[in-house]
Amino acid sequence: MKQQMNLENAQDLAINALVFLAQDSELLPRFLALTGITADQIRQAAQEPGFLAGVLQFYLAHEPTLMRYCAARETDPALFQQALRLLPGGRQEDVY
Repeated sequence: MKQQMNLENAQDLAINALVFLAQDSELLPRFLALTGITADQIRQAAQEPGFLAGVLQFYLAHEPTLMRYCAARETDPALFQQALRLLPGGRQEDVY
């Protein structure tokens, strides 16, 4: 069964991906270094427009990380790109 991606599902995927990386002692420091935030700022930052899109972009920028999440959560990697397009700040995925 193919999952229908909508804004709510996109937000859920990004939040679950954030929780996954927050629980990973290897991923969390890399994410914090790339975003420039500290661990105690994550909850507040998650409320900012574009932050959840940034979480998905973090995964999409590093295929082994994306595949690790998808294997652990039995998620189709293609959903990340679909979700990114729906989230605030995610439509610039073609801009590097």
